[in-house]
Amino acid sequence: MRIAQVAPLYESVPPHTYGGTERVVSYLTEELVRQGHEVTLFASGDSVTDAELIPCSDRSLRLDDDLVDMYAPQIVELEAVAARADRFDVVHWHLDYFHFPLSRRLGVPHVTTLHGRLDIPELRPLYDEFGDMPVVSISNDQRSPLPQANWVATIHHGMPPEELTPRFEPGEYLAFLGRISPEKRADRAIEVARRAGLPLRIAAKVDDADREYYEQRIEPMLGAPHVDFIGEVGGAEKEEFLGKARALLFPIDWAEPFGLVMIEAMACGTPVIAYPFGSVPEVIRDGVSGFIVDGIDEMVEAVGRLDSVSREGCRREFEERFTAERMARDYVALYEHLAAEAAGVLPVELSAGIGAPIAGSASKRSV
Repeated sequence: MRIAQVAPLYESVPPHTYGGTERVVSYLTEELVRQGHEVTLFASGDSVTDAELIPCSDRSLRLDDDLVDMYAPQIVELEAVAARADRFDVVHWHLDYFHFPLSRRLGVPHVTTLHGRLDIPELRPLYDEFGDMPVVSISNDQRSPLPQANWVATIHHGMPPEELTPRFEPGEYLAFLGRISPEKRADRAIEVARRAGLPLRIAAKVDDADREYYEQRIEPMLGAPHVDFIGEVGGAEKEEFLGKARALLFPIDWAEPFGLVMIEAMACGTPVIAYPFGSVPEVIRDGVSGFIVDGIDEMVEAVGRLDSVSREGCRREFEERFTAERMARDYVALYEHLAAEAAGVLPVELSAGIGAPIAGSASKRSV
């Protein structure tokens, strides 16, 4: 198939360090190329890909110190897609709703994966208006705030098996990986590690929007003797950080749409101990790839039961459910369905199940 992947410009594809959406776009794009599809990636100019790259900004917007108007490059990207739209069998957008008025008028099969949180009041009237836009959720739970949206599939993220090498000997520290923000609750991880009597290593990014929270709530806790804050990590550093951990703590305080860090830990053979919000029950199998707990007391108790979780089993769960090959296969089935539907022919049959395209009860064109 001839497929356009349209990425946000905020980070490169793949990102240099933290950047969940752009990392998933990279995994998907490279796997589609590997499977023999003709893929064009619209992204920042410092992106690296085996697909045809259409650069829509010189560099990722986050790293452009001279940037004044963040929206101008994004308008350039929309026009770049529109000017080439007739080249593609399907356009796959990763820009949230930014392109909806354009896509409604392009006349090309398209779909949008929604990567972020949807419990925002202003989104309800927007999706009332754009109920014809086919959208993909990255977990079933993510759909809850917007049942009126045109959900056509749920497709869980995946990553290449070779990206991270598993380690099957348990480490001596607990890990926290992600962003420092109120909803990620690094403070809970610090308290759990203290009560469990284990060191905690924190590899995290601090966005400008969360700087005040970090300085007021988290930074004072980093002086505790059991806490080691190491900042952002990527690549080999992430593999070592997760692989040598005894467990990843994921004590979130919000409905996480997916949580890529959970499957990264599983790929390293590292169990995850998580609160039961958002996608967690869809990703973690309790007692198999970690534990799903309610509250700090249960998280501390779960740390004491980690020997009952097989690290080989964690890696096996990842290989069976969360590879880039599976993710790309699910998306190709959806692309074929949308292209056939647009052509007025009988759509292909899509499979159902966790991690594969699934019909939503509120979908206007369920697949």
